[in-house]
Amino acid sequence: MTTTTPALADVMAELSALEDPAIRAVNERHGDDHAVNLTKLRAVAKRIKKNQPFAVELWATGDSAARLLALLICRPKEFSAAELDEMLREARTRKVHDWLVGYVVMKGPHAEQLRREWLGDPDPVVAAAGWSLTADRVVKKPEGLDLPGLLSVIEAEMAGAHERLQWEMNTCLAQIGIQNPELRGRALEIGERLGVLRDYPTPAGCTSPYAPEWINEMVRRKEG
Repeated sequence: MTTTTPALADVMAELSALEDPAIRAVNERHGDDHAVNLTKLRAVAKRIKKNQPFAVELWATGDSAARLLALLICRPKEFSAAELDEMLREARTRKVHDWLVGYVVMKGPHAEQLRREWLGDPDPVVAAAGWSLTADRVVKKPEGLDLPGLLSVIEAEMAGAHERLQWEMNTCLAQIGIQNPELRGRALEIGERLGVLRDYPTPAGCTSPYAPEWINEMVRRKEG
Protein backbone atom coordinates (compact mmCIF):
# COMPACT_ATOMS: atom_id res chain seq x y z
CA MET A 1 0.00 0.00 0.00
CA THR A 2 1.42 3.36 -1.01
CA THR A 3 1.88 5.96 1.71
CA THR A 4 1.16 9.51 0.65
CA THR A 5 3.55 11.98 2.23
CA PRO A 6 1.91 15.30 3.12
CA ALA A 7 3.65 18.60 2.49
CA LEU A 8 5.78 19.66 5.44
CA ALA A 9 4.51 23.24 5.23
CA ASP A 10 0.89 22.05 5.42
CA VAL A 11 1.49 19.92 8.51
CA MET A 12 3.48 22.67 10.23
CA ALA A 13 0.62 25.08 9.55
CA GLU A 14 -1.85 22.56 10.97
CA LEU A 15 0.22 22.17 14.14
CA SER A 16 0.45 25.94 14.45
CA ALA A 17 -3.32 26.24 14.15
CA LEU A 18 -3.74 23.69 16.96
CA GLU A 19 -1.63 25.70 19.40
CA ASP A 20 -3.37 26.73 22.62
CA PRO A 21 -1.75 29.39 24.85
CA ALA A 22 -3.27 27.79 27.95
CA ILE A 23 -1.61 24.46 27.11
CA ARG A 24 1.70 26.21 26.53
CA ALA A 25 1.47 27.89 29.93
CA VAL A 26 0.90 24.57 31.69
CA ASN A 27 3.65 22.82 29.74
CA GLU A 28 6.19 25.53 30.44
CA ARG A 29 5.77 24.88 34.14
CA HIS A 30 6.83 21.27 33.50
CA GLY A 31 9.82 21.93 31.28
CA ASP A 32 8.07 21.69 27.91
CA ASP A 33 7.56 24.29 25.20
CA HIS A 34 4.83 22.91 22.92
CA ALA A 35 1.24 24.16 22.92
CA VAL A 36 -0.68 21.40 21.14
CA ASN A 37 -3.20 19.15 22.86
CA LEU A 38 -1.69 15.65 22.70
CA THR A 39 -5.00 13.99 21.84
CA LYS A 40 -5.27 16.24 18.78
CA LEU A 41 -1.62 15.56 17.94
CA ARG A 42 -2.27 11.82 18.04
CA ALA A 43 -5.22 12.30 15.69
CA VAL A 44 -2.90 14.00 13.19
CA ALA A 45 -0.45 11.10 13.52
CA LYS A 46 -3.23 8.56 12.98
CA ARG A 47 -4.22 10.31 9.76
CA ILE A 48 -0.67 10.51 8.42
CA LYS A 49 0.15 6.92 9.44
CA LYS A 50 3.67 5.48 9.75
CA ASN A 51 6.06 7.36 7.48
CA GLN A 52 9.76 7.21 8.33
CA PRO A 53 11.05 9.72 5.73
CA PHE A 54 8.45 12.29 6.79
CA ALA A 55 9.25 11.64 10.46
CA VAL A 56 12.88 12.48 9.77
CA GLU A 57 11.76 15.64 7.97
CA LEU A 58 9.56 16.69 10.89
CA TRP A 59 12.32 16.04 13.41
CA ALA A 60 14.72 18.24 11.46
CA THR A 61 12.47 21.28 11.97
CA GLY A 62 13.52 21.45 15.62
CA ASP A 63 9.93 22.30 16.61
CA SER A 64 8.78 20.35 19.68
CA ALA A 65 5.24 19.64 18.43
CA ALA A 66 6.65 18.50 15.08
CA ARG A 67 9.16 16.28 16.87
CA LEU A 68 6.44 14.69 19.00
CA LEU A 69 4.50 13.99 15.81
CA ALA A 70 7.64 12.53 14.25
CA LEU A 71 8.02 10.13 17.16
CA LEU A 72 4.43 8.93 16.67
CA ILE A 73 4.76 8.22 12.93
CA CYS A 74 8.34 6.94 12.75
CA ARG A 75 9.47 3.34 12.49
CA PRO A 76 11.75 2.75 15.50
CA LYS A 77 13.70 -0.12 13.94
CA GLU A 78 14.85 2.08 11.06
CA PHE A 79 17.02 4.36 13.18
CA SER A 80 20.68 3.58 13.78
CA ALA A 81 22.15 3.80 17.27
CA ALA A 82 24.16 6.86 16.21
CA GLU A 83 21.02 8.60 14.93
CA LEU A 84 19.17 7.92 18.18
CA ASP A 85 22.11 9.19 20.23
CA GLU A 86 22.16 12.42 18.24
CA MET A 87 18.40 12.80 18.56
CA LEU A 88 18.51 12.31 22.32
CA ARG A 89 21.17 14.97 22.72
CA GLU A 90 18.98 17.36 20.72
CA ALA A 91 15.82 16.48 22.67
CA ARG A 92 16.08 18.91 25.55
CA THR A 93 12.40 19.26 26.48
CA ARG A 94 10.94 16.64 28.80
CA LYS A 95 8.09 15.34 26.64
CA VAL A 96 10.22 14.94 23.52
CA HIS A 97 12.91 13.24 25.61
CA ASP A 98 10.41 10.87 27.26
CA TRP A 99 8.65 9.94 24.03
CA LEU A 100 11.93 9.37 22.21
CA VAL A 101 13.09 6.95 24.88
CA GLY A 102 9.75 5.26 25.54
CA TYR A 103 8.23 5.13 22.06
CA VAL A 104 11.32 4.73 19.91
CA VAL A 105 14.50 3.61 21.68
CA MET A 106 12.76 0.99 23.84
CA LYS A 107 11.03 -0.46 20.76
CA GLY A 108 14.13 -0.60 18.56
CA PRO A 109 17.12 -2.95 18.36
CA HIS A 110 19.62 -0.60 20.01
CA ALA A 111 18.06 -0.22 23.45
CA GLU A 112 20.63 -2.28 25.35
CA GLN A 113 23.63 -0.75 23.58
CA LEU A 114 22.36 2.76 24.25
CA ARG A 115 21.39 1.92 27.83
CA ARG A 116 25.00 0.99 28.56
CA GLU A 117 26.42 3.99 26.72
CA TRP A 118 24.07 6.53 28.25
CA LEU A 119 24.06 5.28 31.84
CA GLY A 120 27.33 6.94 32.78
CA ASP A 121 27.18 9.90 30.41
CA PRO A 122 28.38 13.20 31.92
CA ASP A 123 25.27 14.96 30.56
CA PRO A 124 22.63 14.27 33.27
CA VAL A 125 19.75 14.39 30.77
CA VAL A 126 21.45 11.73 28.62
CA ALA A 127 22.27 9.69 31.72
CA ALA A 128 18.59 9.95 32.72
CA ALA A 129 17.70 8.13 29.49
CA GLY A 130 20.12 5.36 30.46
CA TRP A 131 18.43 4.98 33.83
CA SER A 132 14.99 4.99 32.19
CA LEU A 133 16.07 2.11 29.96
CA THR A 134 17.56 0.36 32.99
CA ALA A 135 14.30 0.66 34.96
CA ASP A 136 12.46 -0.79 31.96
CA ARG A 137 14.87 -3.72 31.85
CA VAL A 138 14.51 -4.31 35.61
CA VAL A 139 10.83 -4.97 34.90
CA LYS A 140 11.05 -6.82 31.59
CA LYS A 141 14.45 -8.53 31.40
CA PRO A 142 16.46 -8.30 34.63
CA GLU A 143 18.72 -11.26 33.86
CA GLY A 144 22.34 -10.12 33.83
CA LEU A 145 21.75 -6.84 35.63
CA ASP A 146 23.75 -6.20 38.81
CA LEU A 147 20.79 -5.08 40.90
CA PRO A 148 22.68 -4.71 44.20
CA GLY A 149 25.29 -2.68 42.30
CA LEU A 150 22.58 -0.43 40.86
CA LEU A 151 21.21 0.13 44.37
CA SER A 152 24.69 1.13 45.53
CA VAL A 153 24.98 3.72 42.75
CA ILE A 154 21.50 5.05 43.53
CA GLU A 155 22.31 5.21 47.24
CA ALA A 156 25.48 7.20 46.57
CA GLU A 157 24.33 9.53 43.79
CA MET A 158 20.55 9.99 43.66
CA ALA A 159 20.12 12.62 46.39
CA GLY A 160 22.42 15.10 44.67
CA ALA A 161 21.54 14.29 41.07
CA HIS A 162 20.07 16.64 38.46
CA GLU A 163 16.25 16.69 38.61
CA ARG A 164 15.71 14.61 35.45
CA LEU A 165 18.41 12.10 36.39
CA GLN A 166 17.13 11.89 39.95
CA TRP A 167 13.62 11.08 38.70
CA GLU A 168 14.80 8.14 36.59
CA MET A 169 17.14 6.80 39.27
CA ASN A 170 14.21 6.93 41.68
CA THR A 171 12.08 5.01 39.17
CA CYS A 172 14.78 2.36 38.96
CA LEU A 173 14.98 2.19 42.77
CA ALA A 174 11.23 1.68 43.01
CA GLN A 175 11.13 -0.98 40.31
CA ILE A 176 13.96 -2.94 41.93
CA GLY A 177 12.00 -2.91 45.17
CA ILE A 178 8.72 -3.84 43.51
CA GLN A 179 10.08 -6.66 41.39
CA ASN A 180 12.59 -8.24 43.79
CA PRO A 181 11.38 -9.29 47.24
CA GLU A 182 14.93 -10.14 48.35
CA LEU A 183 16.07 -6.56 47.69
CA ARG A 184 12.87 -4.83 48.79
CA GLY A 185 14.03 -4.07 52.31
CA ARG A 186 17.21 -2.42 51.08
CA ALA A 187 15.32 -0.42 48.45
CA LEU A 188 12.83 0.79 51.05
CA GLU A 189 15.62 1.75 53.44
CA ILE A 190 17.46 3.73 50.75
CA GLY A 191 14.27 5.52 49.75
CA GLU A 192 13.34 6.37 53.32
CA ARG A 193 16.81 7.61 54.25
CA LEU A 194 17.32 9.75 51.15
CA GLY A 195 13.74 11.07 51.17
CA VAL A 196 13.81 11.90 47.45
CA LEU A 197 10.35 13.03 46.21
CA ARG A 198 8.83 12.51 49.67
CA ASP A 199 6.91 15.78 49.37
CA TYR A 200 6.11 15.54 45.65
CA PRO A 201 2.55 16.83 45.07
CA THR A 202 0.47 13.82 44.10
CA PRO A 203 -3.18 14.12 42.96
CA ALA A 204 -5.80 12.16 44.89
CA GLY A 205 -6.09 8.62 43.62
CA CYS A 206 -2.57 8.58 42.15
CA THR A 207 0.45 6.75 43.52
CA SER A 208 3.20 8.91 44.96
CA PRO A 209 6.60 8.73 43.19
CA TYR A 210 8.23 8.63 46.65
CA ALA A 211 9.88 5.21 46.40
CA PRO A 212 8.76 3.67 49.73
CA GLU A 213 5.10 4.58 49.11
CA TRP A 214 5.34 3.51 45.45
CA ILE A 215 6.92 0.16 46.32
CA ASN A 216 4.48 -0.64 49.11
CA GLU A 217 1.43 0.31 47.01
CA MET A 218 2.50 -1.75 43.99
CA VAL A 219 3.34 -4.76 46.16
CA ARG A 220 -0.03 -4.45 47.90
CA ARG A 221 -1.78 -4.51 44.52
CA LYS A 222 0.23 -7.48 43.28
CA GLU A 223 -0.43 -9.49 46.43
CA GLY A 224 -3.96 -8.17 46.99
